[in-house]
Amino acid sequence: MDETTLPLTELLASDLDDGFTELVRTQAGTVRSVLLRLSGSARDADDLGQETFLRAYSALRDYPPERRGQLQPRAWLLTIAANVWRNHVRTLSRRPGVADGIEVTAIEVPDGAPGPEQLALDGARRARLVAALSALPDHHRLPVVLRHIGELSYQEVAGILDCPVGTVKAQVSRGLAALRAEPGLAADRATYGAAAAAAGGTTAKTAHEPARKDRKERKEATG
Repeated sequence: MDETTLPLTELLASDLDDGFTELVRTQAGTVRSVLLRLSGSARDADDLGQETFLRAYSALRDYPPERRGQLQPRAWLLTIAANVWRNHVRTLSRRPGVADGIEVTAIEVPDGAPGPEQLALDGARRARLVAALSALPDHHRLPVVLRHIGELSYQEVAGILDCPVGTVKAQVSRGLAALRAEPGLAADRATYGAAAAAAGGTTAKTAHEPARKDRKERKEATG
């Protein structure tokens, strides 16, 4: 079998350099999205992302193949990213006069947007989301971002934060409640909810209510 067709963890175990290249290819977008929502700065997200992958490669070099083969790549990388971000926050707190500037010009807009007006609207909504996330206390922001941007399970987030699953659920719930209460995001939900209803976007309730609820929470968290 061609090595490039191996599952990621097997490739990491058999060939670190090729495996790491694939790790970056498949996970860099998630790592950057998480760091962007945590930092509120595209520049910081890029810098912290580079540091995350540098630390990851250094760690992988010291792991035996067996350990590399047992990794959960996304959760493992986001653990490193969370630590890198927390170190960054501690460094900023020791620098008087450093502002928490929120860069909104570099927030990604999905491909396929209808046109310039919709692009501007989506960019403004994302800017409001990033600003609202950045205003959350760290102990709410990090769990919300890991859960809904990183798409980790509550168990994985609890492992990263070294706390009980129940604590993570409570932190995520309170963080989402704070986001829902933010005036700008509430206005977006009201506007888009009305537009969706007018377009016939509502659906009847089904037996899949828990899954829909999870998707709704993730949509509200990611904008």
